[in-house]
Amino acid sequence: MRVKLLLFAALRERLGVAHELLELPEAVLTVGALRLWLCARGPDWAEALGETRTVACALNQHVVGLEAPLGDGAEVAFFPPVTGG
Repeated sequence: MRVKLLLFAALRERLGVAHELLELPEAVLTVGALRLWLCARGPDWAEALGETRTVACALNQHVVGLEAPLGDGAEVAFFPPVTGG
């Protein structure tokens, strides 16, 4: 399955990646599984996206939870939580 990954704000700055196309292993079927798979890329990825980090995610431009299923051609975005005032 192929997905488009988008990273925003501090995540983009920390990892030096704004977007990329990924070919995922068969076992990566949810947004949460993608997050864990990305963490395995190395310490910077694990620090930025690890389970102890608060990270929001969107699937095809809709905010979703980690259990959201991925589909071929999906667009997945990770971004820090937004605060306003």
